[in-house]
Order: sequence, then structure tokens, then C-alpha cells
Amino acid sequence: MTETMNAWRRETYGPSSGVNLEQIPVPAPHRGEVLLKVRATSLNAGDVRLLLGDPLLVRPVFGLTRPKHPVRGMEVAGTVVAVGPDVVSAEIGEEVVGELVGGGGLAEYVRVPASRLVPIPPDITPEAASSLPIAAGTAWQALDLAGVGLRGGEAPRVLIIGASGGVGTFAVQLAALRGAEVWATCSVRNAPLVERLGAVRTFDHRVSPLSEIPAARFDAIVDIAGGMPLRELQRLVGHGGRVVLVTGDGGHVLGPIPRMLRAAVLSVGSRSIRPLAATPRPEVLAKLLELVADGRIVPVIEREYPFAEASAALAHLEAGHAVGKVVVRGSGV
Repeated sequence: MTETMNAWRRETYGPSSGVNLEQIPVPAPHRGEVLLKVRATSLNAGDVRLLLGDPLLVRPVFGLTRPKHPVRGMEVAGTVVAVGPDVVSAEIGEEVVGELVGGGGLAEYVRVPASRLVPIPPDITPEAASSLPIAAGTAWQALDLAGVGLRGGEAPRVLIIGASGGVGTFAVQLAALRGAEVWATCSVRNAPLVERLGAVRTFDHRVSPLSEIPAARFDAIVDIAGGMPLRELQRLVGHGGRVVLVTGDGGHVLGPIPRMLRAAVLSVGSRSIRPLAATPRPEVLAKLLELVADGRIVPVIEREYPFAEASAALAHLEAGHAVGKVVVRGSGV
């Protein structure tokens, strides 16, 4: 194996135009880690936020004056090429997928804790597998927090706000799979796609305001788009219903914290509004891979970019309005 590799890096916070392809040393796996030859990396809105260092609140964790992880990409499918000490759950040559710590996917090789990895079934492509850990994992955890499919009784009516992005396209499919009647907001252009994924009704909340919907219409709301008045969301859920806030959007300094505090205040003694803090869940990822292998959910991949055009993939995501997932194939794939 070579001692150096290509990686797309930005040493300072800023837009994707400042990301450069550089030669850096191939990392060695530490205790409990494996080294992957990257086959595919899926990008998320969070990659853009971390690239920009926005909001400022994240910088004490991800780098105060410059990013601790100058290589973006947090969802990776790859081949195990080396294992560190005390690794018993992965073997050299195994095809795996998982969520990275901080980033590093837009490189030829990356090291990752073995505990975060799940084997890829042979009939799933690396591109499809790489789209699952964060996006589909977040959708799964949001529906769990909302109680969708976890209670008995009649099929719940669920509203998914912002249904055409990476998390949203999985949330629609998973909610429908759990027996929910899914309503979803998206642009008119994306409505046919969202309906094919399982929504029974779609509308653009910028054209048809949520205020036009009768009160207590839904059993659960999953807000991925953000920006909706919390009292309006609260009005739309019935007794015992729950609103789950997925988005991390907010101000440049504090990000979603003020909205989360307002949600906590509004939830005292009333219908619940719960912010979601999604975490890596390998056991959930394994279930998602089974659903993809069985054809019960389908990753929506809007664009695939070769490794040489990874900066263009970041720029496309940075421009906003990506539909489904954006994937960068590994070098040489």
C-alpha cells in the first residue's frame, strides 16, 4: 500500500470553492479502528455547515479557528485494508459502511472505529450503502422519537416538512413502511417523486401555508426544513401527538439553540416538541441495509460524482435544494 493518498481538504473555514485536492499521508488505524479504501462517500447538509464553520457554536468542538477535520464526508462505504489492535469485528477485504468521526470521507483512505461499521450485503452498491448511516439513520430515529409505528391503534397521520432532501426521502419511505398516512411538504417539481416514495398528499408550505390546515390534524410532525413557527407546528398535532425537530438551522452564532429552548418552554404541560440529536446506531444501519436489500426502501441519489469532481459535489450541495442524496465515488471506482 502507498504511504500517501489524495484527499480534498480545506484548512480554514469557508465555502467549497476553497477545497483543494492534496497529497497527504495515509493514516494508520489506532486501537479499535480499521483503515478503509473508500468506495463511496455520501454528503449531507451538515458537511456544508461544518465546511463553513456555521454556526459559531460548533467551533469549540470542531475547531475554534480552523477545522479539526479538514476533509469532509461523514458517510462512507469502503473495503477494509488494515485493522488496528483489538479489532475482532472486521476482516481485511470486507465491504463495510458506517459513519465517520468528524469527517474524512473525501479521501482515498480513511480510518474509522470498527464499532461503527456494518457489513454491506453483496447486492447493495457502495453508493447506495453510503447514503444510509446519517440520512436514513436520522429519519429512523426521528420517527422513533415521534412514536410513529411504536404505538398500537389506527394508522397515524404524519406530516414530514422538507420531504425531498436526503433525510426527507428516507423519512417518507420509513413512515409509510410503518403504516402511517404520510403527508409531505416539498416543491411542486419534487411532488411526483415524494408521492412515489409513499406520501398520500404533498404540498408546498411556502405556497399553501400550514395555517390553512385544521388544528390537531396530525399524530406526529417531523420538521426537517426548519423555519416553521413552533406554535403553528404545535397547533397541528392532536392530543398525545409529538413534533420532532430534525433541522440544525438557526442563527449564525447560536444555531438551533434558541429554537430548542423555545420548544422546551412550549412543551411544558402541553403537546410535546422534541429536538432530535441523532447518534450513530450500527444496529439501525444493519436494519436499513436489510430493507434496501429487500427492496422495501430505495435510496434516492440525485447525482453521483467521480472523486476528481468532489469539490463540484460540495458546491452543488452548498447551493441548496439538492434532491435526495449526493454521492462521490471513490478514487479509481
